Amino acid sequence: MSGEHTPVLVGIGQLLQRDVDLQEALQPLAMLEAVARRAAEDSGAGDRLLRDLDCIALVPFFGWQTQNAPRLLAECLGARPASEYEGDAGGQVGVSLTAFIAERILRGESRIALIAGCNAMRTMARAHKQGVALDWTGGGRGRPEKLADDKPGTTQTEIDHGLELPPHIYPIFENALRARRGEDLETHRERMGQLFSPFTEVAAKNPYAWFPTYRSAEELITATPQNRMVAFPYTKYLNAVLETDQAAGLLMLSTEAARELGIPEERWIHWWGGAEAKEEAWWASERPDFANCPAMPDSTRGALDNAGISMDGVDLIDFYSCFPAPVAMACEMLGLEQDDPRGFTVTGGLPYGGGPASSYTLLSIATMAERLRERPGAKGLVTGNGWYLTKHAASVWSSEPKPGPPPHGQLQGEPASRGMTKAPAPVTPEAEGPGVVEAYTVLYARDGSPERGIVLGRLEDDRRFLANTPADRALLEDFASIEEVGRRGTLSHRDGRNLFDPA
Repeated sequence: MSGEHTPVLVGIGQLLQRDVDLQEALQPLAMLEAVARRAAEDSGAGDRLLRDLDCIALVPFFGWQTQNAPRLLAECLGARPASEYEGDAGGQVGVSLTAFIAERILRGESRIALIAGCNAMRTMARAHKQGVALDWTGGGRGRPEKLADDKPGTTQTEIDHGLELPPHIYPIFENALRARRGEDLETHRERMGQLFSPFTEVAAKNPYAWFPTYRSAEELITATPQNRMVAFPYTKYLNAVLETDQAAGLLMLSTEAARELGIPEERWIHWWGGAEAKEEAWWASERPDFANCPAMPDSTRGALDNAGISMDGVDLIDFYSCFPAPVAMACEMLGLEQDDPRGFTVTGGLPYGGGPASSYTLLSIATMAERLRERPGAKGLVTGNGWYLTKHAASVWSSEPKPGPPPHGQLQGEPASRGMTKAPAPVTPEAEGPGVVEAYTVLYARDGSPERGIVLGRLEDDRRFLANTPADRALLEDFASIEEVGRRGTLSHRDGRNLFDPA
């Protein structure tokens, strides 16, 4: 692939801020400025590159209210970009936002662009605990163009039954996947630990990891006071860690601009292609098959097709890894063994490298770029997942230019997984009568005691139900020790919620 409008990543910057004095903690705007300047320094062109920015695209932030964050950042950098964007919320946005900028460069609409994101949720939590008000810069003249889908991630019925947050929803997929595979509970626990222990090994070597500590498979899956059960079958150590202070910035240029600025080609990382896909069944409770996610391989295979390579041609991988289920599904749907020698992360993943909300995949891409510079000719795959296995994006990168014609943007094609797509299964608001369990989880209190069961299944007429179990400790302990998928029971509707009484 050649041409003056070919997109290349030329500079990367990362930042980790851990428990500094609240009076000295960098606010989000300062974090963004820091990673932008680090990226400029990394490119070799320095601050003059920042002054020439024609586009700034930012990942949305949690807890920082501004009218125009890209404009505020531009003023800090001495830039006057013609285009300002704010991306969608979700774990896929870093991948999709870089693809959006790559497409603009391919069309000749941008030459020098900054993509950045951060979150300071750790500082926010500490400030709240200490009763300290954070005086973060707000405002910003004008408004950025929003590249967002404002559709919420959950329904009111899901919220009413406790199916509201990622730690509560992803175990639903995990338990369905285990049952579909026919694994017993202990074998499944061991598999999760074996899958994620290598992630901790990568995090231990990553200078920007939030938890740079190796943990054995047994340590990850064993419930202790320090590693309590959160929602069956996940302990705390198997959950994404969002309460971090992390940031990343990427400088993406056209090859023409990179040459004009004298940026050495050994700094260039080429975008070979990307793709996006969304689940037809948007709401988690309406998925026709909780052990299957057709949009995931659609996006990944679409990116590989766009790049002109197969999975065998990928040397480095960073699968979105908020919980074990998305990684296990990715392996299964792409035909990979869990012990693939390439590994599945370059950062350590969201539970160990740290998951600063929607900004995580910017850290993935930045770290991937570092690894690719160390391995000339290698190719890297980065994936993202937003909401609850709902929105997916993937991209392919290399230190070498893509041979042949340039990529065709967000080309999705018609991967084989399209044949697996089924219509959504709407949840019956008021479920009554016999039913059978398809997927479930048990939520735990902070003291480690089970406090709520959540069940999804089918009524006799095949309608989907979402329900809670009775708040009976012995019953909840059974749900966490015996396979419940396929169990029958009776549904009733009480006080605005459905109740599942096991037979």
